[in-house]
Amino acid sequence: MTIDTPILHNPIARLSILLFGSILILTGCASQTGQEEPPVVPTILWPAPPEIPRFIYETTLRSPADIELPVEQKLLRRLLTAQTERKSTQPAFQKPGALVARHGRIYIADTATSMIVVFDIPRNKVFRFGRRNPGTIVKPVGLALDDMMNVYVADATNRQVFVYDSLGLFLKAIGDPTELERPTGVAVNSDGSRIYIVDRASNESDQHRVVIYDSSNNKISEIGGRGSAPGQFNISLAAATAPDGTLYVLDAGNFRIQAFDPQGQYLRSFGQVGAGLGDFARPRSLAVDDEGNVYVIDTGFGNFQIFNPQGQLLLSIGQISKNDEPGRYALISGIAVDETKRVYVADQTFKKVEVIRRLDEQEARKFLDAVQ
Repeated sequence: MTIDTPILHNPIARLSILLFGSILILTGCASQTGQEEPPVVPTILWPAPPEIPRFIYETTLRSPADIELPVEQKLLRRLLTAQTERKSTQPAFQKPGALVARHGRIYIADTATSMIVVFDIPRNKVFRFGRRNPGTIVKPVGLALDDMMNVYVADATNRQVFVYDSLGLFLKAIGDPTELERPTGVAVNSDGSRIYIVDRASNESDQHRVVIYDSSNNKISEIGGRGSAPGQFNISLAAATAPDGTLYVLDAGNFRIQAFDPQGQYLRSFGQVGAGLGDFARPRSLAVDDEGNVYVIDTGFGNFQIFNPQGQLLLSIGQISKNDEPGRYALISGIAVDETKRVYVADQTFKKVEVIRRLDEQEARKFLDAVQ
C-alpha cells in the first residue's frame, strides 16, 4: 500500500482544519478568561504505535451540526448577511447503510426513511432526495458513483437501479423489475457505460448473480448462478469497480470476494470463513480505492479489512463493541473510500458515519516520533 494523501485540496480536510483552528481559538479564549480548558481528544491511529500508523480517526457525521461552520466563519457570515440560525443537531439519518463519497459529498442510503441523505461539505449543508416521482425510492440498499457524479441507487423493493445527478435530480431507471428478484448492490464503471446490478434473489432461488446493463438500459450479459465454483455466487450482496475496470463482488454465502474483468470473465477470488485475520464471518459490503485496494466490512467482527488487488491482507481496522467510540462498531453497515483516501464507515446501531483518513508517509512518521 503506497501512501499519498492530498489533504488541503479536499473540502472535508478544510473543514477539519478549520474546526481544529476553532478549537485552538476557543481554548486560547478560555485560558485568558480563567475558564476551564476543554479536554484534549486523544489521537486514534491504526495500527497503534510502535508500528507506523497508516490511518487516523478524523470525525463523526450524524447531523447537520457536524458540518457547521467554525465560530469565526459563522461570525463573519452573520455580520455580512444577518444570518443567525444554528444547524440542527437532530440525526440526519435513522438507519445508515450503503455509502459513496467523492468531491466532498457523502451519499448515505437511509433505509428507514427511504431516502438518500447527502452531507454536502462544499456547500455546508445536508440535503435529501428520493421521495418524488419519478424515481421514488422505497428500499435503498446499494449505491455507486460514476465520474460525472451521477448517483446509482439499487432499490430492493422496486427491483431497479435509479440514477440521479449529483443534486438528486432523477435521470433514468436501469434494470428490468420483472427479471430482477432482489437487487442488493450496484457498481458502475467510470464513464457509466456498464452498470452491474447485484441480484441477491431469495434463499430458495438459483438466480444469485450479477446482471450487466449498458447506459441505455440494454442488458449486456450476466455473471453467475448459484453455487460455489469460480464465477458462481451464494448470497451475492454488493459490488464495486476498480480504476482498471475490475469488478469485485461480495459473495457472502461463500465467504469470499470474486474479481471479474469488465466483460464479466472470472479472474480470481480471495477469502474464507474463519476467525483469523483475512477471514470473514459476516461480510456485508465492500469498496475499492483508487489504487485498487479492496475494503470489506464484516458485521461479525465489527471491522473492515483492507486487501490489495491480489487479495493479500494489508490492515484491519475496528472491532465490535457496545460502546460508541471511534473505531468501535455494533452493527457496521456500509463503507466508502473517496479520491483523498478517506474511508467512510456507517454503523446502524450507533447511527453514525465515521471518517477515517489515510496518512501520508511524512505524517505517519511525525505521529510515530511524537509518541516515542
